[in-house]
Amino acid sequence: MGADPSRTALGQDEIISLLDQAKYLYLRHLSEPEENSLRLLVEEAIADPTETVSMPDAANPFAEIRKGASPIKSVEGCRTFELRWTRYVAYLVTEEVVGSAGSGQDEVYTGNVFRVYTKSHFLDHLTRDTGGHNEPILHYKLVCQNHLIDVASYSPPEVRLLGVVTDSDRTEPKPN
Repeated sequence: MGADPSRTALGQDEIISLLDQAKYLYLRHLSEPEENSLRLLVEEAIADPTETVSMPDAANPFAEIRKGASPIKSVEGCRTFELRWTRYVAYLVTEEVVGSAGSGQDEVYTGNVFRVYTKSHFLDHLTRDTGGHNEPILHYKLVCQNHLIDVASYSPPEVRLLGVVTDSDRTEPKPN
């Protein structure tokens, strides 16, 4: 990943704002570097106007919808972010299509692709079905193209801007 020295002086709020301004995200890596800690790498993506999606089968019900559409991918200049929780209560990774099917009208959050919830079904589940909490539980959600990642913790994540994608390290999403 290419270094972006102009970003090194940014504070947490500014980096989180950049993350939440991304139009699209891809989850590139999830790990537990230490017991009960969580590390996520997400990469910004855009609808690449230099390409269009081809539909080989005109009889496909999505052919007309996808006509002239651009693929969503990480291109040179897209940013990569690291989110790290030193301790989590729970996390859930859901495939995006099935995770987007429920009703969340009664949930309350701020943010777009990086959400902070004050009321959610995930928080309700943790309150109802777990115990031993000495502090309020915070709920964060990353809305990525192929995954929805819900993280519950007692403190916010540390978010870092790792750099921007260059032609030499560009990654393409895997086909479904």
